[in-house]
Amino acid sequence: MAHSSWFARFAKATARASGHAVTFGFAALVILVWAATGPLFHFSDTWQLVINTGTTIVTFLMVFLIQNSQNRDGAAIQAKLDELIRAIDDARGQFIGIEHKTDQEIQQIRADLEHLATELLVDLDVSED
Repeated sequence: MAHSSWFARFAKATARASGHAVTFGFAALVILVWAATGPLFHFSDTWQLVINTGTTIVTFLMVFLIQNSQNRDGAAIQAKLDELIRAIDDARGQFIGIEHKTDQEIQQIRADLEHLATELLVDLDVSED
């Protein structure tokens, strides 16, 4: 098994940790502590700026970490689907790597498949009569 980069390992661990209830609880606790300190700081602009800046920074960084995790998961799913298509005798190999096609090509393939599905349903309705 190949070793992943430090960023991939960090992103994976962070994404995993951010989905836990304990992490949510910690974030909620931070908000509660911040809110409780409002009267102490007279609900000042600086008091508000602290939470705004903190949440903005965390959100900004999490976007990149979560996107990395989604990219990796998406690539793994595509590889699994490609293997299933390859392994099934009647499957059309043209669908392997379809995620690399343009949006227009994918839309055309979907339209063709929907047309085939409609024809199949019509054929099934006729054969049932």
